[in-house]
Order: sequence, then structure tokens, then C-alpha cells
Amino acid sequence: MFLNYYSLREQPFGVTPDPRFLYLSPAHREALATIFYGIDAERGFVALIAKPGMGKTTLLVHLLQRFRSTARTAFVFQTQCTSREFMRFLLLELGCELNGEQDLVTMHERFNRCLLQEAQAGRRFIVVVDEAQNLDPSVLETIRLLSDFETPQAKLLQIVLSGQPELADKLARPSLRQLRQRVSLLSTLAPLPPEEVARYMSHRLRVAGRTEESLFTPSAARMISELSEGIPRNINNVCFNALSLGCSLGQKTIDVEVLQQVAADFDLASLRSDPGLSAFERETVSLASAASEARSLLAKSASSLAKTRGSEFSNPEDALAYIQELIQRFKKDQDLAN
Repeated sequence: MFLNYYSLREQPFGVTPDPRFLYLSPAHREALATIFYGIDAERGFVALIAKPGMGKTTLLVHLLQRFRSTARTAFVFQTQCTSREFMRFLLLELGCELNGEQDLVTMHERFNRCLLQEAQAGRRFIVVVDEAQNLDPSVLETIRLLSDFETPQAKLLQIVLSGQPELADKLARPSLRQLRQRVSLLSTLAPLPPEEVARYMSHRLRVAGRTEESLFTPSAARMISELSEGIPRNINNVCFNALSLGCSLGQKTIDVEVLQQVAADFDLASLRSDPGLSAFERETVSLASAASEARSLLAKSASSLAKTRGSEFSNPEDALAYIQELIQRFKKDQDLAN
């Protein structure tokens, strides 16, 4: 382990959403401010949509920490579920004991009682749904109905939907128009530009206990920006492997040579079933080959048909039936060959 070697108290490039390591780039700061404002203004629904690895979960955990003393919060991330399972996850997250199998109506009523209790105590109620792109439209509709719990003066529930771009695709469906209309604020996260990548790395190293000069040369930081495409999760993976390799090589500073080896180790091309082709390309070649064989067979059959069997067909229907018979034979031969 490289922690002692590089004078670190803990892992600076871990994979868990630890809010202590959250780096607030301009885009992250804007997204956090937008969601915070939406909750504070009791807008009901807000959404955070960004590509994988951009730090959505870490941002949301940080957000909930800020509200923890003034609101009842729930964080739901198990989203490949039915409406009934979602309500069960939500109630368990709120600390409610569920005895036996309860139907959806009963769980809705219980959740409504929780909302009223918090409202009477003067506390907000915030539900964050992470990985929301996995939710079926029926479950998204169940979540929309949760927001109907309100008084004439205020929304009792604030809901944050967070997910990948597929969530935007679902919200754009006509069948979910009512839910989309209730999402009053929408925010996103962008990849970090090269200068922000260097600041991101320095921030995480400081939080992990690094007090000396930078571990990475400027050229190495630029290369990390290129390799990672500015995506925080990718940056963490590259840096972790660079520090691991640097420690094994006895290098106190990570330079471009170390990163070149890390990049080579990350190259999946040589491990693919066909290094020169993607899965889509392999399928395309396969289909093209089969089509070529079929055309060749039909051409031969047509020629044979014209030469030797032309007089046997008294009408076009008989000729068509014969050609279809040839196609079936070709398919059977292909199946036997496979």
C-alpha cells in the first residue's frame, strides 16, 4: 500500500462517495446551489442529470448532510424495483418497522403519517432518489403521487431525482408529462477542464493528509486530464493506479512515464475477443457475410432455375415457392454448420 510511502493518512482516490473529498468545481457548485435553492423554496421536484462518474452521489450526500439537522431525510438508491418495493425501501430508510407483507395503499398511508408528523414539528422532509434512470415509468408515477401529500400552504415533501441521461429520456416521454411538469429545477454536471483536474487532484491529496509538494508533475496532470476525459471517477482510477505503480517503482513523484504504463495497463483492446473490431462491427461483418452467401446461393439457384427448370413452372407462384424452398434449405445448412 502506498499511503505511508507518499505520506498520506488515507486513500485519496477511493471509490466511495465520501463528502469530505467533494471538490466543488464551478459546475458542481452551481448544481449544488440549484438543488439547495429548490429545496429551500419548496419547489417539490428538482432533478440532477449527468453522465456516469461525474460525482452526483457524492454531491447528494453532501447536500443531505447540510439539511440533516433541520430536515428528515431519506436516500434511496435501490431503483431496479416495483412500486411496492420502492415504498418498502423508502419506509425502511426512514426507520419504519414493516411487519409482514403490506400492500401499496397501506405503505402510502404510513408514509403520509410520517410526513404529517414532520410537518407538525416544523421540519422539512427530503427524499433523494439516486440512479433514478433505472426506475420503471410506473415507479416514477408512484413517486409523482407522493408529492400530492401537501397542505394548501406548502409542499410537505421535497424530492430530488438524480440519474444518468437516460432519466431525461424517460422524463421526455408523453406518458410522464405530469411528472416532467413538476420538475421545476434541472441541473447537470460537466467534465472538468484540464486546470480543474489538477485542482481536483490537489484537493483530494490535501484531504488525505498530503502536506508536501504535488505528487504529480504538470505534464502528468495534463496526461491524466486527457486519459480521464475530465470525469472524476476516471481521474480517481488513473491516479490510484499511478500511485500504486509509482510506489512499486520507488518514484516519489509521478511523471508521464508512469502514466504511460498505467495507460497501457488500462488498454482493453488487446483483451477483446476480436482486437480489431468492436462488438457492433463484428455483428455487422457477420451479417454482411451471411447476406453475401445468401445472395451467391440465390444467384446460382436463379441461374440453375433458368437453365434446367424453367420449363417446369407454369406460373410465377410456382417459381416463388421453389425459391422459398431453396432459402429454407440454405438456413438448415447454416444451422448444421454452426
